[in-house]
Amino acid sequence: MTEQGVRWTAEQVLALAPDDASRKAGSRLGGAGPWSQIGGSASGSVWGLCKGSGSKPYRTVVDLAGPAYKCSCPSRKFPCKHALGLLLLWSAEGAGEPGEAPDWAAEWLAERAAKAARPAAATGRPVDEEGARRRAERRAARIGAGVTELEQRLADLLRGGLAGQEQSGYAAWEETAARMIDAQAPGLAGRVRGLGTIPSCGPGWPARMLEEAALLHLLDRAWLGVSALPEELAATVRSRVGLPASGEGEAVRDRWLVLAQYDSVSPDGRLTTRRIWLRGLSGGRPALVLDFGPAGRPPGLALPVGRVLEAEVRFRPGSAGLRADLGERVAAAVPCAEVPAGVSTGAALEAYGAALREDPWLESWPVVLGRVIPIPGELGWQLADAEGDSALPVPVTGAGSRSRGGLWQLAALSGGGPVTVFGECGHRGFTPLTAWQPGSPEPVPLA
Repeated sequence: MTEQGVRWTAEQVLALAPDDASRKAGSRLGGAGPWSQIGGSASGSVWGLCKGSGSKPYRTVVDLAGPAYKCSCPSRKFPCKHALGLLLLWSAEGAGEPGEAPDWAAEWLAERAAKAARPAAATGRPVDEEGARRRAERRAARIGAGVTELEQRLADLLRGGLAGQEQSGYAAWEETAARMIDAQAPGLAGRVRGLGTIPSCGPGWPARMLEEAALLHLLDRAWLGVSALPEELAATVRSRVGLPASGEGEAVRDRWLVLAQYDSVSPDGRLTTRRIWLRGLSGGRPALVLDFGPAGRPPGLALPVGRVLEAEVRFRPGSAGLRADLGERVAAAVPCAEVPAGVSTGAALEAYGAALREDPWLESWPVVLGRVIPIPGELGWQLADAEGDSALPVPVTGAGSRSRGGLWQLAALSGGGPVTVFGECGHRGFTPLTAWQPGSPEPVPLA
């Protein structure tokens, strides 16, 4: 079952593919080019016409609540490549404008609704409750088998040593990631792909690879014992493995300050992820909103840094309470008249440590540092407290790093004096994303 109003990631869509050929064909159809008459409904369905090799376009409909699929193509695969392509388009940017379904789509959706309503009225419970339970059990079994296989792969890595990973190349890791997709565990697939790219990330890569392998092993063991975990931690494990969030998250209405916005591209180059950091001005709660776009096209959601918007934000279960979806906006965004309050570098580390208790795989925690001075050095950059003797290192290589141009931009903004900096505080240090000069509420996004 899918959570209404929450789009899947591309990897979650591709995890539905019945085989590798369907996965590749669906990926080719995941752009707007071959599609027309695309649309969706608030009740949870999408439809579209896909121009195939014949004279008539194929009619494709997906009921997201199942999910269930209908396509006029002759394929016996379920879902077919057209359904996968339509879902990829929907996951990246939404499938057209909400509206009334065309007759060919509305008829099938109405038949499904009627079949569901008849037994529900007689028994007093949803007709697909037992079927949903069986599907969940089958998927859990497939994920368990994939986790067992991944554990063997990690054991082989350590048994053979890390020294040869630079020569062995990325292909073996991509094959392992594909196996995790087959096991319907897209979250594991993403971590495996990230692990495979580490040997090409510069000096110190063996230590980073060992760290990431250990975190992946921890996630494997957590999945195998997920039934015994506290519910909040279990929700985090399911989310990290790649299962869609279940249940309703907490809705928070506040005036949200946009602290930062930046894009990153997946290792295979097929997906652009936009990360938008928000902070509630009344409650002080941070929120991370993600949006996605296919290769070559930016995500659709864009929020100007330094603006304040009044809106409802719904937080998803797990992920240390960070991941959220932006709901209804009450008013237009306006500039923020104040510099956000910051904390010391020691308090930033304490906040990250507290978050790790809820999500051990959390790479970083959003923090505003107040009155810090950027300091370059032979061993790397640091952000030092203006009062005190503590500092945080700034990563300049690997995941979450900032370019040296952005660091010199921060140094120029500082001029040797203290500045307020927002960024991500993690186990590799502090990654600056936005800065404010003393007395100026105008934010400066860092390249």
